[in-house]
Amino acid sequence: MARVHGGVAPAVDVVVIGAGQAGLSAAYWLRRRGLDFVVLDADDAPGGAWRHRSPSLGVESLHRIFDLPGMPFTPPPSGPAATVVAGYFREYERAFDLPVRRPYPVHEVTRAGGGLRVGEWTAGAVVNATGTWRSPYVPYYPGIADFRGRQLHYAAYRGPQEFAGRRVLVVGGGNSAIHVLAELPGAYWVTRREPVFHEGEFTEDFGRSVVAQVAERVAAGLPPRSVVSVTGLGYTALAKAALARGALVRHPMFDRLVPGGAVWGDRFEPFDAVIWATGFRADLAHLAPLHLREPGGGIRMLGTRAAREPRLHLIGYGPSASTVGANRAGRDAVRSIVAGGMLNPVERAAH
Repeated sequence: MARVHGGVAPAVDVVVIGAGQAGLSAAYWLRRRGLDFVVLDADDAPGGAWRHRSPSLGVESLHRIFDLPGMPFTPPPSGPAATVVAGYFREYERAFDLPVRRPYPVHEVTRAGGGLRVGEWTAGAVVNATGTWRSPYVPYYPGIADFRGRQLHYAAYRGPQEFAGRRVLVVGGGNSAIHVLAELPGAYWVTRREPVFHEGEFTEDFGRSVVAQVAERVAAGLPPRSVVSVTGLGYTALAKAALARGALVRHPMFDRLVPGGAVWGDRFEPFDAVIWATGFRADLAHLAPLHLREPGGGIRMLGTRAAREPRLHLIGYGPSASTVGANRAGRDAVRSIVAGGMLNPVERAAH
């Protein structure tokens, strides 16, 4: 239970920012350890990024969704992933009586005495689990401002019905592009590199090897690579269906966009819309006051801790930006907080 001392901000041992897979995992372990904490979530309902996915994405089409700790995920055979996964998160919060405050957008995290300040709260440690969904990435390409058709990032994609009868250019080599192509079999697919499909199941052991590879970059203070850049694309139900229909015909990246389409050398192709399935970046703008960036552009990590601020733990970032990685990182962050004695600074001063 949060404590208020002498009219100052309410104080807790830990503030968790974000109530997606990583944030809920951390909250579970904080509850198990008996620590005083609060989870601050910018959305107005449970579900994290899942609740914002296109309603056309069915749960039966997903890559494996790893269980949250302590409560298995048993999805129905079909149904919108946005609804099904959000429902699982909602029940999880209820089952473990997690103290989630929403909607509570966090605009900045600052140092305050012996702890950190997050909105109205002070804490001995902060677990940042804000993920990437709110930071869609669209790279610059020549002519991007000249194209007169519709342009949107995958984050705004809501299904094939809005593109009926239109010629669509899909840019990107990840699972988001596969989703769009499976629903728009006439779309024209371009990527910078030839896509690589991963044979076999995405198991926890495979996930751990992927996490280790991504971790090397963040340990060096470099921006993390996307998980799919290491794993390759899986043969999900969507991918198999798209392959069977001949929808996954990849073309090299265009040279530039022009008002009515795209150009490769002297060749022109007309398009009515461009869907940028080009990924996301870590949503970390609220951490800017802590000055965490290294010369290489990334945040150097020591386990889950930020090297420049040991009271801050980043999960759902870099090596933990996948469901299996997020679960492990939530547990590891709580272990590190307990081992380091990072409790409520107000309480420590009172003693």
